[in-house]
Amino acid sequence: MVMLTPLDEAALTRLLEAAEAGADPLEVMPPVGGPPGWTPARRAAFLAFHRARCLDPATAVERTWVIDTDGTAVGAARLEPHGDAVEAGIWLARTARGRGIGRQVTALLLEEARVSGAERFIASTTAGNHGAPCPAVRNGRGAHHRGPRGHRGPAARPEELTGPARRTAPDR
Repeated sequence: MVMLTPLDEAALTRLLEAAEAGADPLEVMPPVGGPPGWTPARRAAFLAFHRARCLDPATAVERTWVIDTDGTAVGAARLEPHGDAVEAGIWLARTARGRGIGRQVTALLLEEARVSGAERFIASTTAGNHGAPCPAVRNGRGAHHRGPRGHRGPAARPEELTGPARRTAPDR
């Protein structure tokens, strides 16, 4: 079963563990100088990045969730408001890719977008993600280049992108 767990400090620790075990740092966070791999500086930057973007009320710009499958953290999902739209992003650990989890998470994010009153849903991903730019984009929405950091599909109304959705874990 796929669930979205709202990001808090405990969930952030689990998210870092999932990232270290199953993703390259460049797949899940902005670049940090130094040797490749999960260095202490990259671990600290990962935590600071998520705290600033989601957990610190003074700087938060998005809602972020840990993607859990059968109780194990396997990635992150986010919704970032942009006027009447929300931009969605997902990353998955290598072991979770190609199993339909992204499609399920997209359905959950669409439900969150509907509940939050968003009028448009924008799917985005990194430029190097050729395998599945984003399930919402791949499923009939096309993909448009968004500059060096990624692709963005055209905005669609949440009700136009339908699919089975389960409620997320309650906010803490």
